[in-house]
Amino acid sequence: MDSLTLIREFLDSRLGVSPDKVVPEATLAALGVDSLMMLELVFEFEDRLASRCQRPEEPKTVGDMVALMERLRSEKLTP
Repeated sequence: MDSLTLIREFLDSRLGVSPDKVVPEATLAALGVDSLMMLELVFEFEDRLASRCQRPEEPKTVGDMVALMERLRSEKLTP
């Protein structure tokens, strides 16, 4: 499952946000994501990869969150 799909499913199930509104340029705050929910999303992704990431600055947009998840995914694949 790609990162954007995971974010869409998470926001749909937790906040009822329609997946078509979860686009890279959308701000997480506008979608109803607060800092706690953002961490829950990161933790869920980490659990799926069985990996942990050091958290840089807090993502502001869906695109930022996708980039964070992709970075975690690539770190997991790197020996």
